[in-house]
Amino acid sequence: MILATDIEHLAVRQVQDYRARTPGTCFADAGFGLDVSEAYAVQDAMTKLRVAEGEHVAGYKVGCTGPGTTAQFGMAGPIRGTLFTDEIREDGTVLAPEAFCNLAIEGEMALQIRHNGAIAAVFPVIELHNFVFRAPEKNLSELIANNGLNAGVMLPAKSWRASKTYWEQPAALSVRINGEVFDTDALWPMPGGAGGSLDWLEDHLAAHDLQLSNGDLVLAGTTLGLYPVHPGDAITVYLDHQPALQCSIAQ
Repeated sequence: MILATDIEHLAVRQVQDYRARTPGTCFADAGFGLDVSEAYAVQDAMTKLRVAEGEHVAGYKVGCTGPGTTAQFGMAGPIRGTLFTDEIREDGTVLAPEAFCNLAIEGEMALQIRHNGAIAAVFPVIELHNFVFRAPEKNLSELIANNGLNAGVMLPAKSWRASKTYWEQPAALSVRINGEVFDTDALWPMPGGAGGSLDWLEDHLAAHDLQLSNGDLVLAGTTLGLYPVHPGDAITVYLDHQPALQCSIAQ
């Protein structure tokens, strides 16, 4: 069992590693490991440190739920990660690859939350990741303690962020890289669709003395895979066969 002081020391190291673009180095230490509850304690302690340094929580992600990522990782969630306002980017941003550690992207659906917990809007996003595992075998604890590998979120144009059309309407979500379709599937990975992801997250947050706030962004998970990207790549996410948002990687 890891002591609270050890959790605090780990959180400091994790934040330092994240800022140095070398996330999760503790998982390469011989004999190191965490259980799931300890991993969430580290993630929450990291969040407190980042907030104390001036960052703001923008919402949460539900991860490791769909067939794409569970097959890639060899494990299944769901797990929770925390989103930060400083890492929310707008449609069309050109990303500097050196700002990440093995940058990878997912196309997925997001929810915007009202003050009473109701859904304000449903829209596609691109989630950015530091796609790094350092333990001898991939495991949920490393994924959780590294904040679900999250390194930011790309939002679509505001016109996409004003509708709940796709809360229940079936549609296809797809990712194209340099014009090539890499993946296409349904919008929602969990039983119960968007509501299933939101219900799980609300219950999970309550168990950790957390809750959603007005304006929070919730990434509901994805049926699609996680794709490493490289300098010069152009990424577009399509919803219902319409281009919804795009980003590119600087040369």
